[in-house]
Amino acid sequence: MLPCMLVRWFLLMVCLLVGMGCAAGDRPRTYVAGKVDRAPVIDGVLDDAAWSDAPWTDDFIDIEGPVKPRPRFATRAKMVWDEEYFYVGAWMEEPDVWGTLEARDSIIYNDNDFEVFIDPDGDSHDYYELEVNALNTQFDLMLTRPYRCGGTYDIGWDIEGLQTAVDVRGTLNDPSDRDDCWTMEIAIPWASLASHANRPTPPLDGDQWRVNFSRVQWQHVINEDGYARKPGPREDNWVWSRQDAIDMHRPQYWGRVLFVDSPPGVRSYVPAGDESVRTTLRRLHAAVVAYSSANGALPESVGDLDGLWEPVSDPSINGLRFRVDPEGWVIELDHQAGDATTTWSLGPMCRVSKSSK
Repeated sequence: MLPCMLVRWFLLMVCLLVGMGCAAGDRPRTYVAGKVDRAPVIDGVLDDAAWSDAPWTDDFIDIEGPVKPRPRFATRAKMVWDEEYFYVGAWMEEPDVWGTLEARDSIIYNDNDFEVFIDPDGDSHDYYELEVNALNTQFDLMLTRPYRCGGTYDIGWDIEGLQTAVDVRGTLNDPSDRDDCWTMEIAIPWASLASHANRPTPPLDGDQWRVNFSRVQWQHVINEDGYARKPGPREDNWVWSRQDAIDMHRPQYWGRVLFVDSPPGVRSYVPAGDESVRTTLRRLHAAVVAYSSANGALPESVGDLDGLWEPVSDPSINGLRFRVDPEGWVIELDHQAGDATTTWSLGPMCRVSKSSK
């Protein structure tokens, strides 16, 4: 029998290999989306007054985090909103702008693309995905829950009233020259998100939504028809908020967007007060998966996960529990905020839920 320390080391390696985010640096990125009085014109050019004071996000990083090389090309985004739309602007450095797919709801990530993911209530269920390529071809869908948690998708669902536009600083699909970048503007109607948002749309001042962005980038070759994907290498995935795995369908890792009634650039991000709870659940979930993968059985208690996850130092969190339930298993904890105690839980279906005691 292996010594206990070797077993713990082995399980930790499993945790890291399955990419479940065991490290302390797994906290999502944040952004404050200000409200604008005058909507941007959706033409792909980020020269509207609405964008002028909106800060850029941090530069995108590899989807697996800092363990991977820095992206070859820079990517960043901006966000603003008004009573009708959620606006996203993106800037993508690119010496060769190209695209091939022109039919709506094609599998757009087979081209280079820009993608938006939105989980309004942060429970990891009923979330939205939008993909757009340099030809301004759209692909949108709604997902019941992450694929790894038994989720399904509805490609037939459309973002009614969606507006997107692309501007190329260079020449699209022309390999004879070098391009500078391509930019994109997106306007998503709040009304189109209302059916599964499970919260007010448009958001109220101070509401936080889970949002992430991804840029899919393929290596390419040039042939008689122009550009084509290079055979062999898989795509690069560059994201705003790291996923710690090649999987965008992990909403618990998406960024936190704070919507405010103030103009862009005026207010600073204020934590929602639940990030320590969500980080704890996220890390424990990863540890349960790692433990089960290594042992072929579920743990019997939270104590079995010692050494597989890094606890969050927050005295408001207590009562960590692991139990089997009809779904298979569930992690629970209690969160104390003033005189109120809230029980949070997360299970194999990946839904984050809470209830007041």
